[in-house]
Amino acid sequence: MKTLNSAKLYASFASFRRSVVLEQTSQTKLQSRVRDTLRKLGAPADFVDHRRLPVYADASKLAIADVSASGREHLLVPEAAASWKRMREAAKADGVSLIIISAFRSFDRQYKLVSEKLNRGETIQEVFAVMAPPGCSEHHTGRALDVGTLGYEPVSEEFAESTAFHWLTGNAARFGFRLSLPRDNLWGFDYEPWHWCYHERSTYAER
Repeated sequence: MKTLNSAKLYASFASFRRSVVLEQTSQTKLQSRVRDTLRKLGAPADFVDHRRLPVYADASKLAIADVSASGREHLLVPEAAASWKRMREAAKADGVSLIIISAFRSFDRQYKLVSEKLNRGETIQEVFAVMAPPGCSEHHTGRALDVGTLGYEPVSEEFAESTAFHWLTGNAARFGFRLSLPRDNLWGFDYEPWHWCYHERSTYAER
């Protein structure tokens, strides 16, 4: 069996170490940006730690998952986009309509949406009960989407009463999607039956 010589082994280790350092540096910068943004919004800088919220970087590679009737392109990372299309067609074959309401959303877009709510007079507590702080939304990853269906108000709890929701509950895991924010979730967000996120099918299909 061939083995790496010491020079190649060192180069391989050095390359791995650089990638780890770069990842750690990037994560540190993102966490700092989140804290600075929270202060700007008037929230405690330790809000993320207090709520135990994960921090997400914006996805860099995106593909068109769907196009709305108005022509709006909904973007996801390529593997999530492909899986969404398969799931949508499977639901359609069962007579169920699935519609993307929202997909990828950047850090800056999240900041704008939060600011708009605050400017309308909502408190920071009210806003962060229904919306993640910038840097903490699964939508940044390009794997999360808000799903709707014909005849139901978008992004409302009544979606949980729809045939579409019941179909997703029984079938979404086969396509790698799972409900992110059930009732009494760990992060303190309101129940969102419309919010689903793509994970590796091998991880969740059997759960």
